[in-house]
Order: sequence, then C-alpha cells, then structure tokens
Amino acid sequence: MKKLIILGSTGSIGRQTLDVVRKHQDAFQVVGLSAYRNIELLMDQVSEFRPKAVTVSDADLAQVLRDSLKENIKIFYGKKGLTELALFDADLVLNALVGSVGLESTIEVIKSGRTLALANKESMVVGGEIINKLLSKTEATIIPVDSEHSAIYQCLIGEKTKEVNKIILTASGGPFKGRKTTDLRLVTVKETLAHPKWNMGKKISIDSATLMNKGLEVIEAHFLFHVDYDKVEVLIHPQSVIHSMVEFIDGSIKAHLGPTDMRIPIQYALSYPSRLPSPTPMLNLLETRQLTFEEPDLVNFPCLKYAIESGKKGGTFPSVLNAANEEVVAAFLNEEISFLSIPKIIYKVLSEHEVVEPTGLDVLKMVEDWARSRTKEIIGLERS
Repeated sequence: MKKLIILGSTGSIGRQTLDVVRKHQDAFQVVGLSAYRNIELLMDQVSEFRPKAVTVSDADLAQVLRDSLKENIKIFYGKKGLTELALFDADLVLNALVGSVGLESTIEVIKSGRTLALANKESMVVGGEIINKLLSKTEATIIPVDSEHSAIYQCLIGEKTKEVNKIILTASGGPFKGRKTTDLRLVTVKETLAHPKWNMGKKISIDSATLMNKGLEVIEAHFLFHVDYDKVEVLIHPQSVIHSMVEFIDGSIKAHLGPTDMRIPIQYALSYPSRLPSPTPMLNLLETRQLTFEEPDLVNFPCLKYAIESGKKGGTFPSVLNAANEEVVAAFLNEEISFLSIPKIIYKVLSEHEVVEPTGLDVLKMVEDWARSRTKEIIGLERS
C-alpha cells in the first residue's frame, strides 16, 4: 500500500485523486492533505480519509481545524506548512496546487528523493531549470499528471530521447475555437469557463480558452522530456480522444487515446509502474467516428505564441509570463478586465522585461514580484 500526500486536495485534481483512492482503498493510504481556504470540504475529507497531517493557508484556519477536528492529527499552515506537509512520511506526493505557489513544494519533494506526481505545471514553467538540476543530483522521480504529459510519458517508455523527432501536444481548442477577435470582445466569465470536453478548475479553464494552457504545456514538455522547443508541435484536436503523440525519426507515431477524464492520468501516476482497473467507462472506438486536427489560431489566440516565445528566450521569461498570466486570469474572473485584455496585458509585461538568469528561488521571486506588480498596475489603468 502506497502512502500518499495530496497538496491541493480540495481543488479539481485533488478531489478526483480522492475519487481514485476511494475505488482502490487497498492500494493507497492518504497520510496528508492540504487546502487553501475550503475548510469545510477539507474537514469532510479528513473525516473520510483520516490523514495524519493537514495544512491550510493561515493561522486562523488552522485554529478552526484544531477546535473542530476530533482526530489526533498534525495541523500546519502557511507556506512553511506546505513544506512541512510535503516532507511528511509518504511514498508519493501529488502536487495539485494551482499556480507558482507549488514550486517550493515541488523542490522540497525532489530534494527528499521521493516520487512526485506533478499536476502543478507552473512548477516546471517557472523553475524548470532549477528542478532539472536537482533531479540530476537525487533519486527523485517526476510522473506527470496532466493528460497530455502523461500521454507523452507513456509513449516514451522504452524509447530513446535521441530517436524522438517531435512531440505533438493536442488541444481541444477550448470553448471559443473558430471565433475571431471581433467575436470575443464581450464574452463572459461563464462562457469562458464552459469547457467543451474537460471538467477542470477555473484557472485552467480560462487558460484553455486563451490557449495559454497549451503554451504552458509546451514549456513544461521542454523541461520534462528534454526536447528543444522546435521539436514540440501543438495541434487542435476537438474530439480530445488522442491526448498527445510522439513522432520518431523512423516515421512512426505513437498516440495515446482514452476517455476525457482526468482520473485516468491521475490513477496512472499513483499506481505507476502498475496499472489498475479503469475508474471510468472504457473508450468506445466504434462511437469515435472521426479524429480531426487543425493548426492553432495564433492570430486570435496569441497567448500560445507568447508562451512559446518566452520559452525560447529562456531565463526568467517563463516566470514573468506565468506571473502575469495568473494576475490577469484572476482579474478576468473578478470581471475587472475583458477577455481580450488577457493577451494584451501579458504582451505588455513581457515586452518590458529584461531577462535574468534564474540562478535560484530568490531570483525567481524577485522577478515574479516585479511581474505581478507591473501587471496589477496595467490592470488598474485598464479599469480607469
């Protein structure tokens, strides 16, 4: 039985992870859970799964837990609490935190030499260079949880990196596929959150609509699989049946197909190297009538282009890209800016950035703080 810690247990990925655990209670034991502010759901999870430790965002919420929980359980809080929980005794840590806040936990798990199931793509986007250097010095392993990167990971098993011609990331196209800029001026938050295929959290749903999510995934793939950006291709695949592909130098292509359900890649990351019975109905190929592909629209959805350009420039550009994106997505969700302001503001912040070598977390934090501050200034000007 594997002992499991879930960072971000009350979010979309965290909840689906616990659904997998419910179906395979003989395979996994939950020993740690973290939540930001959804204290009610966390208490329900504690009651059901009886972990040995939990962490929340601040001291006040930690006190609420102490007053409410009858279980004998360690309670942490804040950034330090995330680190303490990440280092708690476990075989596997699943990082399902949202945003760059997950980077420090990723680094601590890697330093400890354990297995990390990574759903927090921002860790690799912001700190990919630092993470890869650490991985070369420890016995830690990263198993990707994103459906696309899980697909690539599985396609590469038994293969040689030097024989990869390119990696093909598939994208659904989001809720606005085919629309032009003139059609996007007045789209609402509700429309933007209505993803046609996947059940996801709010932030990733917005990123999917702007195609920024696919851009972040290109950067993540570069660091996870050690391939040049020129060897990563993005194709719009509206059916979302093929989750990604790998093309080899002999012309062969491996494709990973499956239902559009995140519990499948989550379960694979938890059970690796074994497979467990599916948590969902099987894919019916007879009902899969067509598989189509299109080039992404970089004119009307330029966030993908900005992300790829930032990745190629390297240094601290991906960190600035991610920080600016997190701020504009939050502003859009709060209805402070329009949908079309998202790429416009990100582009302005990137154009003002002077690259720095990401030598450590202190450098990344400095650059991220600048990017967030500058983004908020521009958002304020947009609103005035």
